[in-house]
Amino acid sequence: MSATPYPAPVPPSGASAGTPTAAPEAQHLVVRTVRIDSLPGGPTALVDLLPDARPLTWVRRGDGIVGWGEALRLDTFGPGRFADADAAWRALLARAVVRDEVRLPGTGPVAFGTFAFDDGPTGDAFDDERPQGTLVVPRVVVGRRGTVTWMTTTSVGPTLDAPGDAALAAAHRVPVTSPGRVTLVDGAVGSVDWPGVVAEAVDRIRSGALEKVVLARDVVATTEHPLDPRFLLGRLAEGYPSCWTFSVAGMVGATPELLVRSEKGLVTSRVLAGTIRREPGMTDDDSLLHAAQLARSSKDLEEHEFAVRSVADALEPFCSSMNVPDAPFVLHLPNVMHLASDVTGVLDPASRSGSLTLAAALHPSAAVCGTPTVAARDLIREIEGMDRARYAGPVGWVGADGDGEWGIALRSAELGDDPHHLRLFAGCGIVAASDPAAELAESEAKLVPMRWALGAD
Repeated sequence: MSATPYPAPVPPSGASAGTPTAAPEAQHLVVRTVRIDSLPGGPTALVDLLPDARPLTWVRRGDGIVGWGEALRLDTFGPGRFADADAAWRALLARAVVRDEVRLPGTGPVAFGTFAFDDGPTGDAFDDERPQGTLVVPRVVVGRRGTVTWMTTTSVGPTLDAPGDAALAAAHRVPVTSPGRVTLVDGAVGSVDWPGVVAEAVDRIRSGALEKVVLARDVVATTEHPLDPRFLLGRLAEGYPSCWTFSVAGMVGATPELLVRSEKGLVTSRVLAGTIRREPGMTDDDSLLHAAQLARSSKDLEEHEFAVRSVADALEPFCSSMNVPDAPFVLHLPNVMHLASDVTGVLDPASRSGSLTLAAALHPSAAVCGTPTVAARDLIREIEGMDRARYAGPVGWVGADGDGEWGIALRSAELGDDPHHLRLFAGCGIVAASDPAAELAESEAKLVPMRWALGAD
């Protein structure tokens, strides 16, 4: 039977969609989803299935989807990267033949995606020929949701691979290898110089040019042995089970921040802004004291308010009703604590918007850019001194009905062509009360997950 593509979106007043890039006419997806035997328990069960070549991952608390092989890739560029990806995905679905025997979120046709933070240069290393948006349709997807486990097989053309063959291919994966000794050096802006960049941002904020800006820095890691991304994914899924462990087109990480989830008419966005470091060896009493300190911090509460307001304002045109919490809760992670708020809404059927449209409307939020958005983005381009590439951009997946989950690529690393080198990223929200030295310490805390996943600590 044919897949029913989700309806065309109606942009909110004043919005404009990019010029769609239709998928080539010769590409017809043939998709089959079947229920399979349950996987072993534990947060890494899905990750443990992955082969070493370009694994695709979106996993939290052991549930989610993983994929391998590449049936199709859709690359997009520039300001229209979200709209173009959405249009190309819809065009594929209009010609797809789908047999979905499970019918849960994440079954049927699925594309993993990752998008650049910016649509223009953000540093000297910017490559204007590199795609700024990518959707990857895997040949094989295995997913788990609660007690249900499934496999989806996708091919391009008139025939469909047997699910049994796909399972056999996964069973013959090569063993996971360690990266060995890891060395870390400063990236585009050194740790000695970065506080000066923060101080410049604080001066701009105090002058009234803007209210908040998020500044990031990178660290370059070199591994003794070629990096097996599954080594990172397994450690992240095990060590940070409450985060979304992801791997898409060279971006790997465990993000605590959900940009948007769209599921059966309900929309959710988890906003994080405001951070305090958890020191090694903290007792439960110490953690409670730190959480109370964070919850009373006027600087962190101000930063969080900007982020929540930006998300609520972006979602409002698409929703018939919304719930915006009056106060944040404290999210405890192994390395840090965050102020967090879950903004929820009921999608207005008249908007007919899928998760990619919502992600485009939300990005960049104040949590990764600043307030006002344009002024903050301009300041990032001016003083940050590096190309963020896909760091702090949306990463996740979209299904045939337009629903999906999109996180923000935080606590992450970018894998390049050289398997011995990768870039690690961390960013901090800067407001008028920010202290440059404290922000540097916060950025070091946010580098801990990827350093630990590499075995560098």
